[in-house]
Amino acid sequence: MPLRRRAIGPAVAAAILLVAGCRDDPTPRPPGADVGDPAAGADAIEAYGCGACHRIPGIRRADSLVAPPLEGWGHRTFIAGTLANDLENLVRWIRDPDSVEPGTAMPDLGVTDADARDIAAYLLSLR
Repeated sequence: MPLRRRAIGPAVAAAILLVAGCRDDPTPRPPGADVGDPAAGADAIEAYGCGACHRIPGIRRADSLVAPPLEGWGHRTFIAGTLANDLENLVRWIRDPDSVEPGTAMPDLGVTDADARDIAAYLLSLR
């Protein structure tokens, strides 16, 4: 009895293409990277004046080199050399940097929790 080949239906073919194309960046994102609004984070970064010290892609007037540049932040492993780079730790660093690294030059700018989450979402999106 000859083997019969079954044609792949259009729905199955579309599903395969959809699943295959779901992830064009094979690098896993840090946990919590999807929490917060990156667009609002960009606005908050500008409003808090983070560019006075950092070079930050996509932010107007954020071209200073007083503090480390933040390009590719989403690929980084650590925050301040000690904390895992995830949303919760980044929010903690943004809100209270001295609690992470006593005596750091990073100022406490009084960033709200909501703004810190949005800023973290923006920074984690930088690849």
